[in-house]
Amino acid sequence: MRRRDFITLVGGAAAWPLAARAQMRRPATIGFLGSYTPSTQRHWNAAFVKRLQELGWSDRNNVVIEFRWSDGDADRAAEIAAEFVRMKVDVLVTAGTAPGLALKNATSTIPIVVATMGDPIGTGLIANLARPGGNVTGLSVQQAELGSKRLDLLREMVPGLNRLAIMTNPVAPNSVNELQEVRTLAGPLDIELTVYEIRHRDEITRAFDAFRGRAQALYVVSDPLIAIERTRVSLLAAGARLPTIHAYREYAEAGGLISYGTSFPDMFRRAAEYVDKILRGAKPADLPVEQPTKFEMVINLIAAKAIGIEVPPTLLARADEVIE
Repeated sequence: MRRRDFITLVGGAAAWPLAARAQMRRPATIGFLGSYTPSTQRHWNAAFVKRLQELGWSDRNNVVIEFRWSDGDADRAAEIAAEFVRMKVDVLVTAGTAPGLALKNATSTIPIVVATMGDPIGTGLIANLARPGGNVTGLSVQQAELGSKRLDLLREMVPGLNRLAIMTNPVAPNSVNELQEVRTLAGPLDIELTVYEIRHRDEITRAFDAFRGRAQALYVVSDPLIAIERTRVSLLAAGARLPTIHAYREYAEAGGLISYGTSFPDMFRRAAEYVDKILRGAKPADLPVEQPTKFEMVINLIAAKAIGIEVPPTLLARADEVIE
């Protein structure tokens, strides 16, 4: 090889994207902080991995995905975040505002993709939707903003609703914002609220004792802790004959009456596209945070029958899916 050709080759390699040069040495590493449990979010993870494969990233070939699970525990999430930083992974992925903050608190340099952010600006995850400006990007689920829609659906399901129970985790940033949204809406509608705060799993049963005789329906504010226990929440609600409204279809599939929100598998597929762009050289600061484009309403008629409620035909006609 001539000296001039050699210099051109070396100089050209220096201009290659970081990801391309890294792949010549080793597979890229994704640190995946699971907010829930493997079984709870298996469909979401499958959507993420499948989309990565479609984009050319094959696990153990040119990418390695290191999965860790926090089980809804904030302390555990912080420990996992620190572990990933020590491992020097190439990109971090999680779902939810609180786990996203755990990752952001652990590093200001490793790119972070959050598949489902509740209020990314208000909670400090990013500075701006169009230009996040730091090492965090991803997708917003507009959790709090959808509170009015969920309350309207519940009032349509339960005509004359004036006593509403709310189950929420007070330490989850998304939950705080959504609860405030529902409080603001309930006042002018003369709806009396009974709020029970869930910080630990063993408090869920006590919540239903507090709701007994004081509520006509239950609004469940989603967070990892409550999501992991969604089947138990649905069973207890059925026993108390309480109609329930939830944020995601997984709750309705677990026995909840009605859910309205974004599609999590769709969000995780789109998160994989962010990871692809970052591994190919894009910076999180330049990748706009996307707003949800797909909302779905799921109604569980089995749950309706169990609590003796008849779902209005107008609601059934608008549902994206009816579980029978």
